[in-house]
Amino acid sequence: MTSMIQTDICVIGAGSGGLSVAAGASQMGANVVLIEKSEMGGDCLNTGCVPSKALLAAGHVAQNMREADAFGIASTSPSVDWAEVNRHVHDVIAAIAPNDSVERFEGLGVNVIQAAASFIDENRVEAGDVQVRAKYFVLATGSSAFVPPIEGLEEVEYFTNENIFGNKSAIDHLIVIGGGPIGIEMAQAHRRLGAKVTVMEVARLMIKDDRELAQVVIDRLTDEGISFYEGGRNLRFEKTDMGLTAFCEMDGEEACVTGSHLLIATGRRANVDGLNLEAAAVNYSPRGVDVDSRLRTSNRRIFAIGDVAGPYQFTHMAAYQAGIVIRNMLFKLPAKANYLSVPWVTYTDPELAHVGMMEAEAKDAGKDVRVLRWKFDENDRAQAEKRTEGIIKVITEQNGRILGASIVGLHAGELIQPWILAISQKMKVGAMATMIAPYPTLAEANKRIAGSFYTDKLFSEGTKKLIRFLMRFS
Repeated sequence: MTSMIQTDICVIGAGSGGLSVAAGASQMGANVVLIEKSEMGGDCLNTGCVPSKALLAAGHVAQNMREADAFGIASTSPSVDWAEVNRHVHDVIAAIAPNDSVERFEGLGVNVIQAAASFIDENRVEAGDVQVRAKYFVLATGSSAFVPPIEGLEEVEYFTNENIFGNKSAIDHLIVIGGGPIGIEMAQAHRRLGAKVTVMEVARLMIKDDRELAQVVIDRLTDEGISFYEGGRNLRFEKTDMGLTAFCEMDGEEACVTGSHLLIATGRRANVDGLNLEAAAVNYSPRGVDVDSRLRTSNRRIFAIGDVAGPYQFTHMAAYQAGIVIRNMLFKLPAKANYLSVPWVTYTDPELAHVGMMEAEAKDAGKDVRVLRWKFDENDRAQAEKRTEGIIKVITEQNGRILGASIVGLHAGELIQPWILAISQKMKVGAMATMIAPYPTLAEANKRIAGSFYTDKLFSEGTKKLIRFLMRFS
């Protein structure tokens, strides 16, 4: 028999965004129902951010063993136990899982329903043997791996991010289809853990990033032995006794790569199937649910956040959007999402981080820009760490207002954070230049590049004349 629940807010999806809304709204006094058909924590905890970073961490350790001789310590070739690496990955998931668990959220007063949700009409959903009527709904159903129609793919076995972290066996040769963040990160992790790796990308490697900085990552991965096929056409697969062969056209000629395993990392697709959004009068497309600047759908009582709302499919974006919808639903404030300072990081080694506008984007927007560059080889801490391959690139207007920043190098994901604050607060580069930075730190590079904005004027002939004049009166 179907039962009925009346609530203030019904959240569909227990990933980063959905959990943030449910926890925040419940602790602020709202009655909240949370519906999740799969694992609590969503893609990020179980098949995305957390396991991928844990696998990358294992790869970093292995690579440090290989490169220890640079510091006067004997290098060694690591012996990798894939079952134990897998155990490490899942131990990390298990350590974080209690924060996202049913028990924790029920302890916060959230009514958790573990079933698939489907709208009945504009203010009701059905989940298992329960119907939920709510004043507001929040769609936070995330996204899934997009598997494109490639000739021969149905004949071979393949990984996506949704099952590769279940692998407990050594991989001989991993072919990665897709040169975006997921593909590049997994390529390096597996290469460092002993696999031969080939990356095939039909467009451009790391296409969303500044090519100058992306090339630093690509060069490093090439030095580590990863092979790249960029701009190939007419990709197809054939099954072989050893695994599979991938064929593509490069410069008018057919190229082929034979491997033991295949990873499809060709992007994400919004999870909208089965929700019966038509019944709720919610407009959507294969790219996701349509939302306005307040994250409302075409049904003003239904909000959408995170991957299902696009276009920024990041865990931190879902958490940010959760705050926007809470202000709209609970406080009746017309809060709007602002995407001028959205950061992203590719967690390769070196990392590549970005926030704000890139050079071409700023120029296309009609901005009169200055481009500042600073190399890590001018940073004393980078020299001590023997990690001098980094670059910081900052885009400003002529008056010093910061428009964007990109960093490639050791800990770029940490170094980008002051630039996120600067852009979000519409600060000028002088604020960064006058900051006192501890010595020796990598973060000094942020201060140094900011200071370079003033170098030409500060050390100009005009300044020299002024100083000589003033010194007469000393």
